Amino acid sequence: MGDKAQSADGVVTTSRDGAVLHIVLDRTSRRNALSHSMIDTLVDTLTAAASDDSLRAVHLSGAGSDFCAGVDWVGSSSSGQRPRTGDLVRRIPHTAHRVVELVHTLHLPVVCTVRGWAAGMGCNLALAADFTVAAPDAVFWEPFLDRGFSPDSGSTWLLPRLVGMARAKEMLLLGEKVNGTAAAQWGLIHRSVDDADLDSTSAALLDRLASGPTVAIGLAKQAINYGQHATLNQAMTQELFNLELACRTSDFKEGLAAFRERRKPDFTGR
Repeated sequence: MGDKAQSADGVVTTSRDGAVLHIVLDRTSRRNALSHSMIDTLVDTLTAAASDDSLRAVHLSGAGSDFCAGVDWVGSSSSGQRPRTGDLVRRIPHTAHRVVELVHTLHLPVVCTVRGWAAGMGCNLALAADFTVAAPDAVFWEPFLDRGFSPDSGSTWLLPRLVGMARAKEMLLLGEKVNGTAAAQWGLIHRSVDDADLDSTSAALLDRLASGPTVAIGLAKQAINYGQHATLNQAMTQELFNLELACRTSDFKEGLAAFRERRKPDFTGR
């Protein structure tokens, strides 16, 4: 019974390829819709990755022909028991919303590979990643209002910043679906490539990021995020604090040495 329940709930599998952590959402029977147990695993996995000094990049993808169809609200509400008042406000910040926050703020570059559906929270996970590569026929969809409830999981924060207010309202208020080609043209994602080239494109991107100055990349990511709600003066002050830290790394010294010696730097992520 335990194996059957685990299979029905789906799993999140992880593997290491050198300094790259691969995270795969695996619940193909439900287009990789996230169950409670999958969300809990994602929180634990990403939290552990945040303090793992041996990691230099994270890859997020879905098993089979889809990335993620969002949170499985039907499955999570099937007990028939009415939740306690305030259940969402109390619980979601530490579960689903925490996953999006971790992907967005992790001091490691996160690459997301999208095939098929990226809907609801699945869409927002892809948007929270630093680089998302998608097949041309991938579908990015924010179906919240079509289901009768207001948007969540960071969609109202991510979309306007990525594609502007007008297109954000198209996706959030009208429920317009956006394919991979249009998503790349809009600036919603990094790139759209043919399905046959999808894995190799993501792999090349991960290899490039994982061989970079990891600490400086994390600090740059933090400064970019901070700058979204800061004045120019505040952003430049934050940049200076980050620069002070970056200048103390071994990779900074290696970068200077490589520049003087006119060679490609060999960063170690330290």
